[in-house]
Amino acid sequence: MASRFSRARFGGVVVIAFVCGLLFASGLDLTKFGFAQDGKGGKVASSQVQSLAETGSAFEAIADHVTPAVVSIQTQRVRSNVRRGPQRPGIEDFFRNFEQQQQPQREEAQEASGTGFIVSKDGYILTNNHVVADADKVTVTMLDKRTFEARVIGRDPTTDVAVIKVNGVDLPVVELGDDNLARVGQWVVAIGNPLGLDFTVTAGIISAKGRPLPGLLGGKYEITDFIQTDAAINPGNSGGPLVNIRGEVVGINSAIASSTGFYAGYGFAIPVSLAKQVMDDLIAYGKVRRPVIGVAITNATATDARAAGLKDVTGVLVQTFSFVPIDESPAKKAGMEPGDVIIAADGKPTDRVSTLQRIVRSHKPGETMTFEAMRFGAKKTFRVKLAEAPEAPQQVSAAPAPARGSESASRQFDKIGIAVEPVSPELITRARIAEPYRRGLIVSDVNVTGPSYRKLTADGMILLQVINPGPKRDLRSPADLDAVLSRLRSGDLVTFLVYDLGQDGPPRAVSVQVGGG
Repeated sequence: MASRFSRARFGGVVVIAFVCGLLFASGLDLTKFGFAQDGKGGKVASSQVQSLAETGSAFEAIADHVTPAVVSIQTQRVRSNVRRGPQRPGIEDFFRNFEQQQQPQREEAQEASGTGFIVSKDGYILTNNHVVADADKVTVTMLDKRTFEARVIGRDPTTDVAVIKVNGVDLPVVELGDDNLARVGQWVVAIGNPLGLDFTVTAGIISAKGRPLPGLLGGKYEITDFIQTDAAINPGNSGGPLVNIRGEVVGINSAIASSTGFYAGYGFAIPVSLAKQVMDDLIAYGKVRRPVIGVAITNATATDARAAGLKDVTGVLVQTFSFVPIDESPAKKAGMEPGDVIIAADGKPTDRVSTLQRIVRSHKPGETMTFEAMRFGAKKTFRVKLAEAPEAPQQVSAAPAPARGSESASRQFDKIGIAVEPVSPELITRARIAEPYRRGLIVSDVNVTGPSYRKLTADGMILLQVINPGPKRDLRSPADLDAVLSRLRSGDLVTFLVYDLGQDGPPRAVSVQVGGG
């Protein structure tokens, strides 16, 4: 009997520990309490039970309030296919092809589904671009079983946001929140139609903010500012709302990270502040008026920050200019240069790319912003008039593989772990190198254990100039590079202006730490 009572008491302590952990993770302002360690049993205080009940009631309230404004979206795409006749072995290809050409074309309907949410009483709905892209017919179904045929108002592949419209009156709507106020660890709820399970509600927390997903959307202006959540998201959730504990939408569920294509604990949502800006532009102008400063940027690494003269690893590195023509880049006009590390915009710190993007997109094209940057130890201030991003970014075509020069002209530089050789006339002709980049050193080899590994690449990169340490020096021969490196010691930094063959873009800055070679 005593043994049974001890096991019961131990079980009570475990239950209380679990409840305590759950409430702590919720991020709510609840009464503080700890484990029962006084030896008098594991009784739960009435205030603790009430707090847990309030947490559950919050989820119920979110589901009751938000779900009626969530819609299931079904799309239909009509495609024409050639009806192929039976394949008969032994008939010549000519007659087989002739037979197939005589078969009439038939139309096939490809169906897909997703989610959206109503943002205005007269029927504007936010969803993902990939949910409605190329759809010939879009049908919307509400929680109360009402069905509408929708028309696409506008789409933006760069942000994966789309706006559709149904003809309705006094429809239920969601409340849009402020994702800038959302914090990692806060409760969120995802509502959608995953795997054909209509109007499913799942809960989790915000796992991270400002999460980049390189290559997901494509294009030079793709966002790198996703909200990560562990609320279960599966195919069919796309376009649905991510809702905070107050019932406000903070994001549009858009993607998952998974090796199987199904939920693996990592979902990603587009910040609602960005989605609202895209929506407003699509409704007002029929396109997105995206403000840009005309630079290609990346998060500054420890090497970049040190080269810029920063004590902490922070800021956004200006790699090159990304505007056509280059001289029209707003940043270039204002005096920015490759190698600059932007540390503030509008007086706000820019610790990473997503932070800078968020600040810039709060403005409109034509407005002027103030930027602060570090340039190899010197602090610079720039006033940049924002331009509007072109609607269709130019496609980059790959150049033919470059021809290698003579082995005798190649020279090894162990200090930075590369071999270089002068740009040869054969390389200029074969790779169709433009006039400004015909003088320089082609990187012919990179030591995988050297300091240049993953920074410089072989057979596709030309070193044009050393821009730091100053004064700037053009690289015309291996002797020019030797003259620079001979003055540097192990641990020093050297920053090159490099041109990437086949990228059809302007040169960019790359910093390398000198080794002991």
